Amino acid sequence: MIRHCLDALISSGIKDIVVVLGSGDMRTVMAVKGLPVYIVFNNVPESDMAGSVRTGLKSVLNSSTGVLISLADQPLVSVETIKTLVAHHEEGPDKILIPQYETKKGHPVLLPKNLLEDIFPDGTLRDIIRKHSDRVILVPVTDEGVIIDVDTTEDYNRILKIVTNEPGLP
Repeated sequence: MIRHCLDALISSGIKDIVVVLGSGDMRTVMAVKGLPVYIVFNNVPESDMAGSVRTGLKSVLNSSTGVLISLADQPLVSVETIKTLVAHHEEGPDKILIPQYETKKGHPVLLPKNLLEDIFPDGTLRDIIRKHSDRVILVPVTDEGVIIDVDTTEDYNRILKIVTNEPGLP
């Protein structure tokens, strides 16, 4: 699943991709082997997503103006959606960009890199978005993948069926 997500990021033209894994996640390391990504480990297993973002930020290039927070459990996000978010960022690099499918907000979210300093030492992405709500732009997309994630075996099977046109796992 992570490989599928990374293929979309790579195909969209993003060059500086940091993959944050749990410590000792060698199975995923092997799954992404050979891809043009930089792997870092979040050594605090009980941390939330913000902990992973903090870990990943330490490895983002200084020249980056924005950070796309892409989740590994959302493999249906399209290359076109990622390109759309990046294009909006280039037009307004100080904006927080959230894709919106119909009436629902989704992921990936693209934030100005300088705003992410607010995530240290213990802030969250929601805190940043609330604090800078005047900068939030909802970007309408036709990509339902921005709101579909994998939380259960049923979710996984449904997505597997969509991606491969084959039945899921028992």
